[in-house]
Amino acid sequence: MNTESTWIQELETPSEAFFTAFAERVAAPDGQRDLLREALKTLIPRIDWEAYQPHVPHGLLGLRAVLRLQPLLGEHSFLRALAIQLHMAATEGRRAAPAAAQVLAAKGSGSWRNLEGFIQSRRPGLAYAEAQGFELPGPEDFQRLGRLTELDMANVGHKAVVCDHFADLHERLERPKATGRRLFGLAAWLAGTPEDTFWARRAAKRLVGSEASVPWTDASLGADALEGQVRDLCDLGLVALLDRFAERLKAGQGAGDTLAALVLAAAEKQLDARRDLEGKTAWTFAYLATLARTRPADPRVWCQAAALVNLFPTDEPEDRVQPGLVPAVAPEALLEAILDSEAALAMGQAQSLMRGGKAEAVLATLAEAATRNDPTFNHAHQLIAVAAAADLAPHLPTMASEAMLVALAKSLANSQGSGDLGRLADRALDARGAS
Repeated sequence: MNTESTWIQELETPSEAFFTAFAERVAAPDGQRDLLREALKTLIPRIDWEAYQPHVPHGLLGLRAVLRLQPLLGEHSFLRALAIQLHMAATEGRRAAPAAAQVLAAKGSGSWRNLEGFIQSRRPGLAYAEAQGFELPGPEDFQRLGRLTELDMANVGHKAVVCDHFADLHERLERPKATGRRLFGLAAWLAGTPEDTFWARRAAKRLVGSEASVPWTDASLGADALEGQVRDLCDLGLVALLDRFAERLKAGQGAGDTLAALVLAAAEKQLDARRDLEGKTAWTFAYLATLARTRPADPRVWCQAAALVNLFPTDEPEDRVQPGLVPAVAPEALLEAILDSEAALAMGQAQSLMRGGKAEAVLATLAEAATRNDPTFNHAHQLIAVAAAADLAPHLPTMASEAMLVALAKSLANSQGSGDLGRLADRALDARGAS
C-alpha cells in the first residue's frame, strides 16, 4: 500500500503503527494538508457523536488549535502535537458500521431553508444530511450557521466555538470540497442538537426596550474601572451580575473594555480552579476567543459570556495561589517549572517574562508545554486554551494579557499528565526524519 492508503487504514483502525504511518504521510508533498483532509473525511462520519451528547469530544476540535499554534512552535514540536491530536481523534468512540454507512450515504438538497428548518426543529441527522448537499460551503455559510447558534449555550457554548473553529480549519486546509462538506455537516449536526437559551432569555429581559449594540472599540478603561467589573463578574450572583452587566452595555460600553473585563475575571477564576477543573475552567478562554474573532454586536451574546465566567467558583484572595518571586528568567525556566508541576514558580516566571516585554516568548513556551501532554488525558483543553490565548492577546490591554498568560501557566503546571504518546510520536518522526 502507498502512504495514503496506509494512513487511512490507521485512521479507520488505529494500531501500534499509527505514528509511523503519520510520519510517512506527513513527509509526502503537501502531506500535512492532505493527511488532515483525509482524517476529517474518514473520522467525521465514523465518530459516535450522539453517544457523547450533551458533550462534544475534542479530538477534531483540537486540530484547529494545533494549526493556530504552528507559528509558535518548532517543526518537531508542531508535528508531535499534530500526531497525538490526530491519535486522540482516531481513538474516540465509533458508530456501529451500519450507522456509519448510513451517514456516509446521507445527502440532502443543499437548501438553507431546509437546513434552518431542521436545526430549529432539532433534527440533527437531517441537518447533517442537508449540509452534504452544499457543493462548496464557504466562510459565509459557516458564519450564517454561527449566527444561528450564537444564543445557544448548550454545553457552555460549544456550538458557536465549533462553527468558528471549523470555519478557520476549512480555510487553513484551502477550502477542500468534500472535507468542507463534512466539517459543515458536523457543525450543522451540532447546531441541531437540544438548545440551551437560559442565559440569553435572562439577558433579553434586561434589554427590553433597548436598541443597544456592542460596538467593536479598543479597550480604554483604566485598571480601577476594570477591577470593579471583575469584582462583579467574580463575586455577584447571576441575577445581580446580569443587572449590572446589561446596564453597562446599554450605556454604550464597547467590546474592547467588555472583553478585557471578561478575560481578567476568567483569569482570576482560572487561578481558583481546582486541579480537576483546570480544563473546564480554561474553556472560558476558548469561548471568549470566538467572540473576539466573530465580533458579535448583540448584547445578549456578551451577557452569556459574563454568565459563563461567573459560573465557575471563586476563592478568597488569601487562599489563591500567588506568583513566586523570581528574578529575570529565560523561557526555558518557565517550561521546566510547568513540566515539574511547580505552579507558583511557573506563574512568577511567566509574570517576570511578561513584564520584561517577552509576551511572545511566554505564549510560545505555553504552546510547547501543551505539546508535551497527551491530549486524551486533558481532553485537548491545554492546546485549545493556549490557542485561545494567542487569538485573544492582540485584542487585550497589557494587564489583561499578563493576567491571562500567568493564569494559564498555573493551569498547565497544575494539570500535567502522561507524555507517553508524544514520545512514541517523537520516535516515529525521528526514524522517518519528517522533522
